Amino acid sequence: MKDLDTLSVAIACDHAGYELKEEIKQYFGAKLFELKDFGTFSADSVDYPDMINPMAAEINAGKFDFGIAICGTGNGVSMVANKYRNVRAALCWKNEIALLARKHNDANIISLPARFISLAEAEIMIESFLTTDFEGGRHSARVNKISNANNL
Repeated sequence: MKDLDTLSVAIACDHAGYELKEEIKQYFGAKLFELKDFGTFSADSVDYPDMINPMAAEINAGKFDFGIAICGTGNGVSMVANKYRNVRAALCWKNEIALLARKHNDANIISLPARFISLAEAEIMIESFLTTDFEGGRHSARVNKISNANNL
């Protein structure tokens, strides 16, 4: 289990996720070693790839331990982030999904659907996601196949 105060985390969203992102920053900002905000910085309409690409690129390069990506459904931000070889973004809407995304898939970005979850649910899922270790074992071969699929 990881300690929150040792983690470097990136966060990004589109306009639909802006309010939730700001609330998450207030809750986790003092608990984490680092929390870098890649935007958006208002509720004005934006294109989510403009924020998610820079965040995912830095996670892909190993500059952050984890990322939090937020849009209305969580789907768009996941699709963008998963274009990067070393990124495994998991769309989560229940805590059990967040736990298994870490344990079985070694996910490094949690994607959240702002229109379908509460702040309390987001806080629980994020804390579980950030502190849960990858189990490895039989799951390691599967995760390696995900990265190797980028060579197709």
